[in-house]
Amino acid sequence: MQKPKKLMPGATIGVISPSSPSETRSEVPRAVEYLSAMGYNIITGSNLNKTKGFVAASEEDRAADLNEMFRRKDIDAVFVTQGGYGAAQLLDLIDFEMIKNNPKIFTGFSDITSLHLMFNKFCDLVTFHGPGMARFNEEELTEYTKKQFFDALCTDKPLGKINTADKKKWLYKISGGKAEGQITGGNLTLVCSSLGTPYEIDCRGKILFLEEVDAEPWIIDHNMCHLRNSGKLKDAIGFVIGECKNCRPYDYKPGYNCDISLEEVLEYYLKDLSKPVLYGLPLGHTEDIATIPLGVSALLDADSKTLEIKESGVL
Repeated sequence: MQKPKKLMPGATIGVISPSSPSETRSEVPRAVEYLSAMGYNIITGSNLNKTKGFVAASEEDRAADLNEMFRRKDIDAVFVTQGGYGAAQLLDLIDFEMIKNNPKIFTGFSDITSLHLMFNKFCDLVTFHGPGMARFNEEELTEYTKKQFFDALCTDKPLGKINTADKKKWLYKISGGKAEGQITGGNLTLVCSSLGTPYEIDCRGKILFLEEVDAEPWIIDHNMCHLRNSGKLKDAIGFVIGECKNCRPYDYKPGYNCDISLEEVLEYYLKDLSKPVLYGLPLGHTEDIATIPLGVSALLDADSKTLEIKESGVL
């Protein structure tokens, strides 16, 4: 895997909307103000937040912004406004060969999982599972999220162990053991969406990281079953499950009448695989987010409840 250059003081960050538009008009201006105050130069894509239904612009316009940011020599890193929906629509329009020849920092999460998987697979590029521009403001960017993010992008040393933001948080060892290998994955729904396509996730010999938000346990069961049927659970050597915010049976008109918890679903599919499984790290749709490089070597020790990133994501 090739690594992008680390984010240096005064670097230029290109901002695009490959998925949904920003929720409010002020999200991007306040993030630009925040990052500019830190000394970075910000350039926004030509088609940023051109709302078209539930996506930020047409497929062609969103892909054009992404390709342009990687093609331009004056852009050092590419940030997204947010996730949402629609990144997978762009896959046939992305110039993967050009991106492979112009490696840059790329960061985002949730729907951006589709792009992480493709950059890892077709560009051999390490990318970063971390917050989008919507978080970059004094009100919403916690000190933990800020430190983890810039440590990952600005330091050419391994991140080491990913700690919880709150020491009172309890991590659940679903199955013990150790596994060391490349880490891959992201949002469960988007990982499953890749199956059966040319863009399918490769889990062979890798640690599979998954996270989800606002999904009832039966929906997560459906997706975990899909991963099992596709052979991906067999291929992976270990599993890291991030905090899954609001993943419980709904209090109103549930999509399926059940009282099974998320933990029971995870146990059902993962506990008997004789592979390490750790649940609860701050990875994904949580107030505190740990940014991690995807495509680097990691050590999962479920017995000691640790995930250690053993390799830097940047040069």
